[in-house]
Amino acid sequence: MTQQGVRWTVDQVLALAPDAGSRTAGSELGAAGAWSGTGCSGEGAVWGLCGGSGGGPYRTVVDVGDPSGPAYRCSCPSRKSPCKHALGLLLLWSEGEEAVPAGAEERAPDWARPWLAARRGRARGERGAGAPSSGAGPADPEAARRRAERRAERVTAGATELEQRLADLLRSGLAAAEQAGYGLWDEAAARMVDAQAPGLASRVRELGAIPSSGAGWPVRLLEECALLHLLDQGWLRRDRLPEALATTVRTRVGLTRSPDGPPLRDDWLVLAQYDVPDPKLTTRRIWLYGTTSGRTTLLLSYGAAGRAPELSLPVGLALDAEVSAYPGTGQRRGALGEQFSPPVPTAVRPGGVTTAEAAARYGSALRDDPWLDSVPVTLDAVVPTPDGASWQLADADGDTALPLTPAAARPGLWRLVALSGGAPVTVFGECGHRGFTPLTAWPQTPGRAVHLC
Repeated sequence: MTQQGVRWTVDQVLALAPDAGSRTAGSELGAAGAWSGTGCSGEGAVWGLCGGSGGGPYRTVVDVGDPSGPAYRCSCPSRKSPCKHALGLLLLWSEGEEAVPAGAEERAPDWARPWLAARRGRARGERGAGAPSSGAGPADPEAARRRAERRAERVTAGATELEQRLADLLRSGLAAAEQAGYGLWDEAAARMVDAQAPGLASRVRELGAIPSSGAGWPVRLLEECALLHLLDQGWLRRDRLPEALATTVRTRVGLTRSPDGPPLRDDWLVLAQYDVPDPKLTTRRIWLYGTTSGRTTLLLSYGAAGRAPELSLPVGLALDAEVSAYPGTGQRRGALGEQFSPPVPTAVRPGGVTTAEAAARYGSALRDDPWLDSVPVTLDAVVPTPDGASWQLADADGDTALPLTPAAARPGLWRLVALSGGAPVTVFGECGHRGFTPLTAWPQTPGRAVHLC
């Protein structure tokens, strides 16, 4: 495991493939039946034996703990890096603890330990005598630099191709997107995966659902195409951007980064937890609130399709733990570190704002990250009220309101209405350009949190 227990997603793994053939072959090997003796360590090592056509299984070991890029070693004769066995092993690892169990690096097999020990030794040497050890470091800085440059070239080629595709779409008219169906976008997304830009691939894939999303879809498609164009241009001109914004662009494109902020220990209130399903994997979003720091942070956990993500935290309780922040302007994401005690009940609630302040907060956040769908917000003293065929949250002491998004689940909406009973409530959720999605609510009088999703 890397990044303090967070495993990579399927798209992040496939983005490493040197070509489409390797991506296909690696996907075929990403099943447990092909592997034996698998394991991983907190320092970033993943190892396993894969049955092959030779006299014995291929020995594959990957070090994903290097901040400048992963390194691979496999006994197969392939000249590609990574080979299909390394890709298959990482895909299996991305499925979670059941697929590739975690353990100490000292318990890695004899054939993997010397290579890993050599990498750790070189990393310690590069840090210098007396420097603190922080896991895997770059074994060969020059090789790491070349790998980063090659990937940047592939992403640039993908972004350039995507710009041409968007120009062709606008030239032929948006009606062509409706006639082409999902095939147009699936093929374009696959090209972005080949370009090692999983962030671009994900955004392209989402475009395919817009033409069938109901009235007004051409406007929504044009808006999303404009944001995709802005991200493309941000990558192609990243050297002209402020460093913090350039880091955000790299993150949005899909270049993985490790948390770089110092660990912050706090009593973290679990504000909300919900899953976002996808054909390839399930993403679990967990919002935390530091009761002392006042900081709100997002944890992400992943599970392969059909499997629940590994991390699960009880909403409404607080845990004494460390959280490290990911780089990037306006980024809320963090990585959960050491936990010092089990979650316990707490009477603390996050401070709330008005609906007008919530909208202003989202607008301000867009200056730092134009591709931000929403920001976490706690609304204080609001009342759920009907608004034609939809609902809104209105300030109890004001004349402003926020519309609820279509994503606001009906069972959760009815729980919110029942909790309110016409009286003001405190609601935590995500506020964005589509409206407000309520996730958790508290009554004005002392009471436990009610999970709405």
